[in-house]
Amino acid sequence: MPPKPLSNLAQIIPYKGGDPAVGAGRTYKLSANENPLGCSAAAKAAFQATANTLSLYPDGQAKLLRGQIAQSYALPTEQILCTAGSDEAFQLLARAYLAPGDEIIQSEHGFLVYRLVAQQSGAETISVRERQMVADVDAMLAAVTERTRIVFLANPNNPTGTYLPASEVYRLHKGLPDRVMLVLDLAYAEYVEAKDYSACMELVAQAENVVVTRTFSKIHGLAALRLGWVYAPEAIIDTLQRVRGPFNVSAPAQAAGAAALKDQAFVAQSIEHNRVELVRVTAALERLNISYCPSVGNFVLMHFGQKNGPTSAEVDAFLRAHGLVLRPVAAYGLKDWLRLSIGTVEANEAVIAALADLIGQRQAETVAANSPETARA
Repeated sequence: MPPKPLSNLAQIIPYKGGDPAVGAGRTYKLSANENPLGCSAAAKAAFQATANTLSLYPDGQAKLLRGQIAQSYALPTEQILCTAGSDEAFQLLARAYLAPGDEIIQSEHGFLVYRLVAQQSGAETISVRERQMVADVDAMLAAVTERTRIVFLANPNNPTGTYLPASEVYRLHKGLPDRVMLVLDLAYAEYVEAKDYSACMELVAQAENVVVTRTFSKIHGLAALRLGWVYAPEAIIDTLQRVRGPFNVSAPAQAAGAAALKDQAFVAQSIEHNRVELVRVTAALERLNISYCPSVGNFVLMHFGQKNGPTSAEVDAFLRAHGLVLRPVAAYGLKDWLRLSIGTVEANEAVIAALADLIGQRQAETVAANSPETARA
């Protein structure tokens, strides 16, 4: 008889990332919310400079990177833990704080990895209905039970692109029992410019049950290096230190991350590009009468399948045939939607043009089908 895995693992559907762009001709990957500008030249140089020391183990405490994070965000170094992306942060939290029979709470269209790490620990995921694609604080608080251990809130959320204002985040935290951890996933925080938004990182200093996660994959363009960090009360950081791998963050990632934080000019350039292109893309969607969810991130969620219009599957197939790879989001319970990452100017123009062609074709087919000649035939 072969070895048997834990029984709860059989229910897990592995996470599937955004498809790559492959095929002949010019192709564009717009399926993973990556930075279309690449990464900081300084980060790239720092990464390359580690090539001569690849035989050495990295600093297990990531002191250089933690120090730079602390300086950049005015935080205590001892309350920072570096991780292999936000994904590892969620895995460590689940490993340390979830057991079989426990529950986590997330919004209806929350990031899929929250559910995955809960399943790995044998915990149950409670997905709470959103209100117009926005997390509902009252509904989330009403879902808390004696078994609730963690509430995950991505702010802004992926894949919807919506956010909770700071006042609502504070209200959510205030309504939680002290024993329940609030995890604020701020992967897209740098892109948000709404006046009522705040990352609310100051909550960590005010409470013992708040954890903030950040990533270098989005605004810093270092997705390939799998680099993130956690800011939390010292007691939680101490616990996570006990369950993480001793060398969980590579030396090239640490060096590139520290350099990326210093290059605020690249961050500002990325924010400006996204501001301009998000407005241009959504304006084009409105001209084409394509419904979308208003986004504050570096992506936009589009709705298809309306009367006489193409389905999301038809749009996806048409765009892929033109070298444009978007993200189907049926796994999030959004089968009629596609998520478009904001790309380069060239990529965004290609998407707009392709959508205009498809919508035009569908409208022409509808007119032809309803013409008197067609009816007589």
